[in-house]
Order: sequence, then C-alpha cells, then structure tokens
Amino acid sequence: MNSTVKSIAISFLSGIAGAAFWLSIQAPEAKDFQNSGFPESRLTTQLANDFQPNSSLEKIDPTTSFIEASQNSTESVVFIKNFSGTDYRRYSMFDYFFGTGPSQQVSTGSGVIISKDGYIVTNNHVIDRAETIEVVHQKRTYKAKLVGTDKNTDIAVLKIEASNLPEIKRGSSRNLKIGEWVLAVGNPFNLTSTVTAGIVSAKERQINILGGDFPLESFIQTDAPINPGNSGGALVNVNGELVGINTAILSRTGSYTGYGFAVPVDVAMKVANDLIKFGEVQKAIPGVDVVEITPELAEEMKLKTLDGVIVTHTLREGAAEKAGLQKNDVILQIGDWKITGKGSFEEALSYYYPGDQVKVDIMRGGNVKSMTLTLQNLEGQTGIIKREYYSSALLGARLEAVNTIEKDRLRIPYGIKISSLSRGYLRDLGFRDGYVITHVNEMPAKDPKALGKYLEEFSGRLKLEGVSPNGQPFMQSYNIR
Repeated sequence: MNSTVKSIAISFLSGIAGAAFWLSIQAPEAKDFQNSGFPESRLTTQLANDFQPNSSLEKIDPTTSFIEASQNSTESVVFIKNFSGTDYRRYSMFDYFFGTGPSQQVSTGSGVIISKDGYIVTNNHVIDRAETIEVVHQKRTYKAKLVGTDKNTDIAVLKIEASNLPEIKRGSSRNLKIGEWVLAVGNPFNLTSTVTAGIVSAKERQINILGGDFPLESFIQTDAPINPGNSGGALVNVNGELVGINTAILSRTGSYTGYGFAVPVDVAMKVANDLIKFGEVQKAIPGVDVVEITPELAEEMKLKTLDGVIVTHTLREGAAEKAGLQKNDVILQIGDWKITGKGSFEEALSYYYPGDQVKVDIMRGGNVKSMTLTLQNLEGQTGIIKREYYSSALLGARLEAVNTIEKDRLRIPYGIKISSLSRGYLRDLGFRDGYVITHVNEMPAKDPKALGKYLEEFSGRLKLEGVSPNGQPFMQSYNIR
C-alpha cells in the first residue's frame, strides 16, 4: 500500500515538473504570438478586418462600420407605393359586366434620395404602370412626379416637393472590390428601414433580366439578403456611401436564397442625371454588336485569352464602321477600361456621351492595334437628342418614334413603336410591346403625338401596317365604333 502511494506521488510530481519545463520552453513562442498582434481573444475580429478593401493600412471593425453605415444611409432611403388599376378609361363595358372593372392595386418598393430638393432614384419596375406614386419618408407622405425611366438599366427618377432632405453620400462602384463589406438598405415585405449585411460576391454580372432595346447588365452581385420590397433601395459600403441600386434576386421561391444584384451607382447616376437634365438617357452608340468569348470561339479563332468581346456586326455608317472596325475583331479595351466580357463592354460605354471620342484597342489576326471612335446617338448623329413620346391612358401605351438602330434592324424608313403597354385600346386590338406601326390608313406614321390623337378620336374602318418586334410585317383592318 505504501509503495503504491509513493508511486502515485512520484508520478504526480514528475508530471508537474514536466509541465513546468514544457511551458518554460514554449513561453517565448507564446510571447511572440501575442506580439504579432493576433491575441486569441481578438483573432476573429482581426481576420474580419483584414478582409476590408480599404487602400489605407488602418483596419476597420466591421461591427462599428455597420452601425455608422446604417446611420449614414437609412434616413436617405424612402418607401415607395405604386397605385394602379383605377383608370376607368382602360376598361370596357364587358369588363364591368364580368366583374373585372377598376380595382385598386398597390405595389411597394424602395428609393434613394439623391438631392436635397427631392430627386429620388428607384427601379423602373417599382413604378411600372403606376397611375399614382407616393413616397413615404420619416412618416411623412408625398405625392411623387415621375421624371423619367430607363428600361435598359431598370432605373427611374421621381421628384417630390420638399427641401433639406438627407441626400445620400455617393461612393464609387468602379472602385468597389470583390470581398468588400456592403449593406442593403430598403423596405422588404413593407418592413421599413431594414438593413442587411454581406459582401460583394462578383461584379459585371449578366443575368439576362432587363428589357429595353439596349439592356445594360453589369450588376454588382452581393450576398447581403435582399427581398421583395428592397428593389430601388441602397447598396452602401462601410462608410454608408451609395455604391449601387438594389434591383433583383436570384431565387426559385421569390424570396432571398443566396444572391442579390444591384445596378452600379456610377451607371445609375449617369442615367439619373440624363433623365433629370434631358428627359431621356443620352446613350453613346459604338455601332457594333458583340458577343462574349467562349472557350469554343477562342479555339475556333485561335485566341489565347477569353478576355474581350468579338464584333459580330457593324452598323452601316455607324461609328465603328467609320473608324475601320470589322467583323471578328476582338475589342480588348475602351479608354482606360479593360474589357473582360460583354458586361464590362456595356458598362464602359455607358459613361460616355454622343460625340465623345474614345480610344479602342482591338486584336485582328493576332495583332493588337488602336483606333479612335466618335460615338453616336440613337439617331446616328453626335449631338444631344431629346426624343418625343406620347403617353395615352386610353390607348394604354407609350408611343415613340423608332431610332436609327431600330430602323437598321427592322429595315424600315420610319415608324412609331408601341411600348409600356397596359390595359387599353391597343392591347384590345392585339398589339404587344415592341410592335411598330409604319402606316395608318395608308398614311405614313412618323409623329407619335399625331398618331396617338388620331387613334384616340378615330371611328370607322381602321387599317394599320407595320412590323412585329422580330421584324415580321403585318397588316390588320378593324371596324372601330
């Protein structure tokens, strides 16, 4: 028994001595770890800070940043209500007979205050087909005027009568880095002033959701949770600076399941400023159609890179043709913007105006060369244009003259295009968005307002001619009473 106790005691004392010896050996290493700036209690925070994309060496505590960013941005995000479906002129007696007459519909979204005097940026789809628009800011409700829309980027601008509003601070989407912290600020599911956090997952993303004749998709992809109602709201960086306008989610359920997409703020503000100043976007046209470089195309054309875009068509008398671009040329750079794909190609061009001269680097036959393009407007000229529209609740559509690009694609000399179609006269006649009327009762259709007034007031035998969106000609006759 005594020998057993002695053995246990000796083993215990030996263990203590061994542990003390081991700690004496490891102590300098432990001290070095502390001196390295990564004490165990702050390791998670420090690693998170290391992912901040700031150019300075100063690290930012993301918790603090989220609080400051929320405070700097939430007061600049508004709640938008879209009221539609109440205009009796869009309904016939049959609608009332079958119980489908006017009934008010309300949809909601978000918007961002971009000026102290009441200009607000949102998504086009948030206010689409609105008859009345209301903006709610800090529990006050304002009637909003629609300044303009752009389907190509899904951007719209509203104006409310107010002053000294909290204009959001603007950042730069061009300087935004993949992996950078961002916050999504908006009103999902009518829950006002909601903030969610995530990172920038990708840039220049194309997901093929936009309408318009020249859709510009170069989305910022983020895993910050975005849900219905966030549309038109703000994507901000850790300083609370606007870097994007939240637009879409990738979802099979209609709710957030992983990724959201935002229009880059540099694109959105160029569009907004054009709508405010000119009433429409001053799009700079290079006069080419392009496609992404796939591995198959790269192999076929003996290309060593997948960066750039391939020219598939040059517009007759367009900027590219005049500068000497040809089919199968590979566009590598526009100005100081390296072209990695179609998204970056479209985004690079979106910052220019008609008449701007831009240096373009191309590869042809394995050789790189530069040329200068003088960008054109939609009419094939170099000046600022302001196209005329005619919107009619009775017709349930917006009428606009076709531009030079559309004339070339549809092979027509003139025509009036139907857009923003809703319930009304033209839809009852069987028309859809994108149809072009070239003749009405054998008279040329060139003036949107003249055509609109004529159709609103006409009764008798009506003959309409034109082309469908895919270029197929049509001719229809109707008895209008």
